Amino acid sequence: MKKVTILDIMQMKGEGGKIPVLTAYDCPTAKILDEAGMSIILVGDSAGMVFAGYENTLSVTMDEMRYHTRAVVRGVNNAFIVTDMPFLSYQVSIEDAKRNAGLLIREGAEAVKLEGGVIAADTINAIVDMGVPVMGHIGLTPQSIHRMGGYKVQGKDKRQRKRLLDDARAVERAGAFSIVLEGMPADLAREITETISIPTIGIGAGRYCDGQVLVIHDILGLYDNIKPRFVKGYADLKAVISSAVHEYMEDVKRGRFPGKEHSFQ
Repeated sequence: MKKVTILDIMQMKGEGGKIPVLTAYDCPTAKILDEAGMSIILVGDSAGMVFAGYENTLSVTMDEMRYHTRAVVRGVNNAFIVTDMPFLSYQVSIEDAKRNAGLLIREGAEAVKLEGGVIAADTINAIVDMGVPVMGHIGLTPQSIHRMGGYKVQGKDKRQRKRLLDDARAVERAGAFSIVLEGMPADLAREITETISIPTIGIGAGRYCDGQVLVIHDILGLYDNIKPRFVKGYADLKAVISSAVHEYMEDVKRGRFPGKEHSFQ
């Protein structure tokens, strides 16, 4: 397999190919995704919820994102690695944003992702100008859930639709190489996808985006605190793991494990 680059990703839109993206937070999972041929692996701040058990993504720190990035990088040879910039790592000042983006690149990320449209354009541009690729993120932005009143679909009225179209254009003009469209009507995501030149990656934004991203724990049935409508389950690993754990406990309690084959003579 050939190493996926930013040029490959941008070219996929022109060729009409769909771009698969999944999150990973550890080396073994990243290795599985990489060997399967995943185009982009996102080291998401969703780790705060599905990995660390936080209520939302707002508690995730730069140190945590650096740790997860290092772990993922060790398992990847071919996929393009994007790391989320956590809350407060880029909102306070552009200098903070540039410094923190650089730290994630030092850990092995090949691009960073940050939330916001028009309001984040100057920050995106500054990070791009220092040589760091940026993936944008508009629509339902989890780091702004308190302002939005929760995890609510965005762009349902004319005013919001115009704002999101303006946001997408601003992110494109700022130099982002792609943009995540989250939690918006499919027809709006389609309009954005057809309006801008950079690839769109949808999550809860319908089928017309250039690619799709989901959280790995969601598709494998490992996280059931929140079950978004847009998630498709591909496996129930929670049941598989639970069954294995119960079998192990029974073997230990009944003296069946360890047997001779598991012991040193």
